Amino acid sequence: MTTVNYCPRCAAPLEEKDHNGTSRPTCGQCGFVYYQDPKLAVAVLTGVDGRVLLARRNHDPGMGLWTFPSGFVDRGEALEAAAQRETREEVGVEVSIDRLLAVRSGDGHPVILVAFAGTILHGEPSPGDEATEVGFFAPHQLPELAFPHDRDLIDAWLAGPSAMPAILSATVVPPAPPARFS
Repeated sequence: MTTVNYCPRCAAPLEEKDHNGTSRPTCGQCGFVYYQDPKLAVAVLTGVDGRVLLARRNHDPGMGLWTFPSGFVDRGEALEAAAQRETREEVGVEVSIDRLLAVRSGDGHPVILVAFAGTILHGEPSPGDEATEVGFFAPHQLPELAFPHDRDLIDAWLAGPSAMPAILSATVVPPAPPARFS
C-alpha cells in the first residue's frame, strides 16, 4: 500500500515497482524510490520489590488491558530520553534507564520495540493521559496483559542485570539447511 502518491522530488505520480523482490513506490520520471521506514517505539519495565509497574490502557490497541509504559520515539530523540518521557507521561514517575532488556520486531510489522529496565527515581505512580489506572504487580499475579510479547519482556526484566538482552521476534526464522557439496 502506497502512503505517498507523488514524488517528493519532482511531484510526478509514484507507481509500484519491484526492487530486489520488494514492491516500492517509485517515480517513473526521476527514478526516486520511496522507502517506508519502520516506526521505533520504546518501553520501560520498572518496579518495586520485584513487582512490575503497569498501566491500564485507555485506548486501542489493548484498551482496558495492562502494559508497561511505552510509546513512539520522536524524530531526533534519543531512545533513553524517549523511554524516560513515555514513563513520565504514562505513569507519572521519573526513571533512570539501567540497561537494555530486549529488542522486538516481526515480519510484516512496522514497529520495532526497544525495551529497557529502569529504576524509579522519584514521583508517585499515577495514570497519565493514556491510562485509567496504574499498579504494581507480582509476576505470579499479573492482570490481563495488552500484548502477546508483554510476558516475555517481564521475564527478561525478572532475569536481572546479569542476563543478556533478548532479541524477540514475532516470526520464528528457521535455520538455513546445511550446504550440500557435490
